[in-house]
Amino acid sequence: MAVDDYLESEVAIAVAVTAAALSPRVRGILRTGAVYGLAGVLTAADAVGTFVQGVGRGAQQAAATTAGAVAAATDAATTGTTPSTPEEAADQLGAAQGETESMPSPSRRGARARGG
Repeated sequence: MAVDDYLESEVAIAVAVTAAALSPRVRGILRTGAVYGLAGVLTAADAVGTFVQGVGRGAQQAAATTAGAVAAATDAATTGTTPSTPEEAADQLGAAQGETESMPSPSRRGARARGG
């Protein structure tokens, strides 16, 4: 083979691939890269799956809260009582959702707003 033959792109690529395939160091680097690449893909897929589950869970909770608020508003409309403050609305919503008196006490900010 003449020197001109080594300068053709096809021959240069074939020589580089053959050298890489026969070199233990290059094979080790390629193998390590493949392992890290696969681990990265699996980690990303797990993160996306967790995110999608969280979004689904949030949507279910939002739907349940909305349904509870609609039920509370319907109950208030049928009984003729409309809450005059946000705290009363929250109390009615909590009662509609079946909350118990074991809920934590209102915050200090809420107590100050109510004059307490």
